[in-house]
Amino acid sequence: MRDKTKESEIFNNKSTVYGPVKSWRFGMSLGIDPIFQTSTCSFNCFYCQLGQIQDITDAIKEYVPTERVLEDYKKVNEAEETIDVITYSGSGEPTLASNIGEMITGIRKLSPDTPQYILTNATELYRPEVRECLLDLDCITVKLDAADEKTFQTINRPAEGVTLGRVLMGIKALKQSYKGKLEVQSMFTPLNGKNLQAYADILKDIQPDLVQLNTPKRPYPSEWHRENRGNHHKIFDYKVTELKTLDESAAKDLENFLVKETGLNFLSIYR
Repeated sequence: MRDKTKESEIFNNKSTVYGPVKSWRFGMSLGIDPIFQTSTCSFNCFYCQLGQIQDITDAIKEYVPTERVLEDYKKVNEAEETIDVITYSGSGEPTLASNIGEMITGIRKLSPDTPQYILTNATELYRPEVRECLLDLDCITVKLDAADEKTFQTINRPAEGVTLGRVLMGIKALKQSYKGKLEVQSMFTPLNGKNLQAYADILKDIQPDLVQLNTPKRPYPSEWHRENRGNHHKIFDYKVTELKTLDESAAKDLENFLVKETGLNFLSIYR
């Protein structure tokens, strides 16, 4: 059972801006939630920190007004919190928000020197208008958990019509116009830790600036709650399921293989 006082200190469930939370990848990260109303994503990953996605879709629309996001951001910004980066993520896939570009531009005007990042599953990058919205970001981190269509469908459980081929096509199209840092984020479990040569070949084709190797250390919630955004504190009063992870030794072996095969830079959750 969670401590209600502690919960109120950590979570702000009424705001589209949350945190900052300490990220193993980015430092103190202030989250921007362009979806907010309910969990909405073109993936329904079996390990998702949000739990079962309520609306599995790749429909692009305005989910929350830009003005509200900017007002919520101003309140946090005025509190002079320590913020290393601003990260678009939250209650689902941020590129499903048709006004994501307006949010990026608006926050850039308010905080021109604070880096802006996005965590995206890359399902919508095949759309030129989505890629155009993201060009002013300092870093784009794309999700890549599978090297073949069967594994992709098993792990990411995407919306109807979304394929691994479409994801890879979008990432390659983005690289042609995007000048910032492009990183790949991969969640490894016993399910996808075997077909590593094919995964390495995809990475060599993409040539990201960094590959983040993760494993599901956070449990899978039985139900969606907005507080699951950035919930590194593991504060739950509902059922959660612990997932199978790669231990540190297996993660190191995986990293060593990929470094040898690709020559790329890697960052592991274990270091």
